[in-house]
Amino acid sequence: MGGGNASMMSSNINLLNTIVGAGTLAMPAAMSHFGVVLGAALIIWCGLTSAFGLYLQSRCARYLDRGTSSFFALSQITYPNAAVVFDAAIAIKCFGVGVSYMIIIGDLMPGVAEAFGSADTGLTFLADRKFWITVFFLVFIIPLSFPKKLDSLKYTSIIALLSIGYLVILVVYHFAADEVPNNRDIRIITWEGPIAALKSLPVIIFAYTCHQNMFSILNEIKDYTPLSIVSVIGGSIGTAASIYVLVAITGYLTFGNEVKGNIVGMYPSSIASNIAKAAIVILVTFSIPLQIHPCRASMDAVLRWRPGKGSRQQGAGPSPGSQPLLPSAAGPSNGSGLDSHGAPVVAMSELRFALITSGILVLSYFTALNVSTLDTVLAYVGSTGSTAISFILPGLFYYKISDPDSIHHQRLTKEDDDAEYSADDDDDETGEAGPSGMLDSVASLRSNGSAAGGRGRLARWRRKWRWDLEHLETGLLRKMAMGLSIYGVCVMVVCLTMNTFFGAKH
Repeated sequence: MGGGNASMMSSNINLLNTIVGAGTLAMPAAMSHFGVVLGAALIIWCGLTSAFGLYLQSRCARYLDRGTSSFFALSQITYPNAAVVFDAAIAIKCFGVGVSYMIIIGDLMPGVAEAFGSADTGLTFLADRKFWITVFFLVFIIPLSFPKKLDSLKYTSIIALLSIGYLVILVVYHFAADEVPNNRDIRIITWEGPIAALKSLPVIIFAYTCHQNMFSILNEIKDYTPLSIVSVIGGSIGTAASIYVLVAITGYLTFGNEVKGNIVGMYPSSIASNIAKAAIVILVTFSIPLQIHPCRASMDAVLRWRPGKGSRQQGAGPSPGSQPLLPSAAGPSNGSGLDSHGAPVVAMSELRFALITSGILVLSYFTALNVSTLDTVLAYVGSTGSTAISFILPGLFYYKISDPDSIHHQRLTKEDDDAEYSADDDDDETGEAGPSGMLDSVASLRSNGSAAGGRGRLARWRRKWRWDLEHLETGLLRKMAMGLSIYGVCVMVVCLTMNTFFGAKH
């Protein structure tokens, strides 16, 4: 399979926009329960664990043909009987978040319109939440939900990130310009207590959830080298963490322990604060298509699934080398439309794409019109779905697929060695690395400095610390992956407990 055409910048922007959302405004309130020191440390820790989950996804994608990565594809070669459960959870989670964003539009736009003089026009429908949901649905959400490539949303993602930038500037400006009372209650090192802190923990953990779009990023990015992938992950997570820490500290120090869940709503009514509310609407509007994209892919996988199909296929094939990576009713052949392992590549037809997208949009629209709040539902969906795709699944998938006894790991290792051997031969004979046919996708995983520096330079880099993390041993990564899954289970239990017994809000 061929690679994509998305640049690193485009991939970084789309991933960052998936991460940073309206939850940014709840960071000061979350920090108020932890205190400044512990709160900042927790924001950084959650960013690191989420980044590791993204990195494990990129490592898992190496076992699949270029451009075919998905949770469903990995499920079919690791836990085939549970594939439909994984994708159903992802679809429900993305659907719920998309609907919540539409509800935010309906809640905020009447106030924004009133702030800019809608009451003087005598048009009463401008105060109707359903009117504004319908307008944004027809004008923005529908057109932006039909592009097939995530890369197509890079410009709207830029606009959304500019909105976040404005919100950050507003929070920092009020911190610097407003007169802050000296007697306000502030926690620097101490915290409010375990119950209050754990109730706000999901806000920070789920603020980094972007893993549902990571495989699309990997499928579409042009530069597929490990260094570029790590740079995209590190750049997006690092930027998000910096935004969260900055907003959390400045917002919390401005209002102290009196800070509310949406800090923008605490500022006096002004043109700047009204623009900020409009910026939130823009942000969530352009974030909805980023939820529709993975929801559509997961729904397609769920609808294609047949009981027992994956388990039958896992035992099919004459040899490990021809093991199909994706479910198929047909056996391996050399015909067109097959990947390098003999499995048919099933593309979504135009009609199927349109029907699934339309179904998701229509259901989302009517749900948003008839439900005024999804806090309780999202709390449980976030506790299960977000935790699963961020921590549990990446860890379990990598642990299973990288087993030294796994035929998939053995095949990748062999292809990896063959690609390196072929490149070395070309270096010896011609002085430059040549193509290796079907092994190009494996060869591309090597450091992009090998061709220029030769084998000696490549060997030296392998013995040192590498920013692309290629020096990490598979055995160590497997232990860390299992640790991430266990961590995810613990997070899920804690979040569900808080939601059930203490009414935590998502």
